[in-house]
Formats: sequence, C-alpha cells, structure tokens
Amino acid sequence: MESPTHNLDSLFSQLGLDSSDEAIDDFINKNKSLPGNVKLHKADFWNSSQASFLKQAKDEDADWAEIVDQLDALLR
Repeated sequence: MESPTHNLDSLFSQLGLDSSDEAIDDFINKNKSLPGNVKLHKADFWNSSQASFLKQAKDEDADWAEIVDQLDALLR
C-alpha cells in the first residue's frame, strides 16, 4: 500500500485556505521571515484549528509531515 502523497495545494486545502498557486505565493510572501525560534504551528497567522492540524502532523510524523516541513522552510 502506498502512502498518500501531499503537495502544497492539498495542504492549503486541508487548512481551509485558497490553494491556487497565486494564493499560495501570496500567503508565503506575506508571512515569510518567520523567526527561527517560533515553531510553525505557533505562528500568529494560523487559527486554532490550523495550528492544531500542523502540530499534530509533526508530532505524529503523519503523512502530512513532509509537506508541513516544506511549508515551514518556505516561511523562514
């Protein structure tokens, strides 16, 4: 059985955000420069549900963890 493959589009959809390429680029440009000492799920631009999902994905090393890491890197 293959693991699900997720990309930024599907992560943004999962988070309830616009998943168009333009919207993703705008989100990253608006929110980049996240300080290194702030965990991704603690960033002030997430609502509580989004933050919870991101934390759970990392804590449980879920199939979303890799793309969450990619988003984290893009926001640094």
